Amino acid sequence: MSNNHPLNAKAFVANDERMHWHDKALWFVREKRDRASKSIPEWEQLREYANIIKTHTMANLDKYLLEFEKNANAKGITVHWAKDAKEHNEIVYKILSENNVKKVVKSKSMLTEECHLNPFLESKGLEVVDSDLGERIVQLRKEPPSHIVLPAIHLKKEDVSDTFHEKMGTEKGNYDPTYLTRAARADLRDKFLNADAGITGVNFAIANTGGVVVCTNEGNADMGASLPKLHIACMGIEKIIPRLEDLGVFTRLLARSATGQPITSYTSHFHGPIEGGAMHIVIVDNKRTPFLESSKYQKALNCIRCGACMNTCPIYRRSGGHSYEYVIPGPIGSTLSTFRDPKKHKTLPFACTLCGSCSNVCPVKIDLDTQLYNHRQDLSAKDIIDPKKKFMMKAASWLMSHPTLFDLAGKVARKVVPLLPKALIYNKSNVWGRQRDLPNMPKNSFKELYKKGLEDDK
Repeated sequence: MSNNHPLNAKAFVANDERMHWHDKALWFVREKRDRASKSIPEWEQLREYANIIKTHTMANLDKYLLEFEKNANAKGITVHWAKDAKEHNEIVYKILSENNVKKVVKSKSMLTEECHLNPFLESKGLEVVDSDLGERIVQLRKEPPSHIVLPAIHLKKEDVSDTFHEKMGTEKGNYDPTYLTRAARADLRDKFLNADAGITGVNFAIANTGGVVVCTNEGNADMGASLPKLHIACMGIEKIIPRLEDLGVFTRLLARSATGQPITSYTSHFHGPIEGGAMHIVIVDNKRTPFLESSKYQKALNCIRCGACMNTCPIYRRSGGHSYEYVIPGPIGSTLSTFRDPKKHKTLPFACTLCGSCSNVCPVKIDLDTQLYNHRQDLSAKDIIDPKKKFMMKAASWLMSHPTLFDLAGKVARKVVPLLPKALIYNKSNVWGRQRDLPNMPKNSFKELYKKGLEDDK
């Protein structure tokens, strides 16, 4: 089955008011990121350090993963290795069943979303409760998260109130965020106190200490890892960094890029099980190693999951995360998904203006716009682009490779288009024009203006 981003986006933008609200909410976060980054004079130097550290680590991944395992084992942590999502889920279930676990609290983890851990455990009869507030909201609604940092950003307070009334019995029509937050806190507190195990994600795994770091703003990961006796941390192989001193580079970048904060409210280090408890770390590949073999796409593994590329992307902001139909939406999700399954996600590289804003804000300097452009070329070479799109691309390429004809076409269009009736211009074939008006035609092309400027300078 193939995903169709244009159709999904069409459904999202049908609600014009919500679309503009979503756009504005994410741009607000982007502006916070800009202010936070400008508060650090060495911001660009930090980005370059992060790029170098990540690129070096991915080039020596085997060494650092084995170093991490050795040091984690020395701290009483049991390390497991999973080649794919199926193996990851089976390992987690085996640990839980061996400890007679019936109730699990889980903090935010895009890896477990990727592996569909929740439905797998629920099919085995376990109760799994997402403890991040945004994740809990979408879990109650039986929806996937629409953003990797702000999982319920597509919802308004009225939506949350209606969901809580239906699922938790809160007052109908009470849209006060403080009231709703307190209701969720009371409900989750009971889940924490009665949980048999806590599952967390991992933001960073430090090779030379064998410990992991989890960053949250709600403290829910700390509760889940400290109240139950069993803690399972799930991580992709790319979460490794070499040394503890490298961590400071990433923590200075992560929160500022994600939410505009100097640092997350909780940056928690886990270097062993709690007293009388057990800690397990499950390290997962799940189609990550092929990225290492690709000169064009290997830097996608450098991602630290801040979501900055989503907050700035004009397509994501106006089409919503669910339109991507991939666990990670936005620019980074588009390159990850297309590399892994080009046939299924062939429309996502075209959900991009190639404006480069995503690459400009990426804290680890991933060349996202270049990767998405490369995907377009690869999809064309593999002949898995929609035939109409491919025909238009070939026609445009042919025209642009003949400068004289291109100039003539521009002159004709500038003269003729203003004279054409609107019914002819905005016909059924003009999909682009259904929600947009063509700009006024200029008298001269850029090339003509440029030549005239050169002549005037003489």
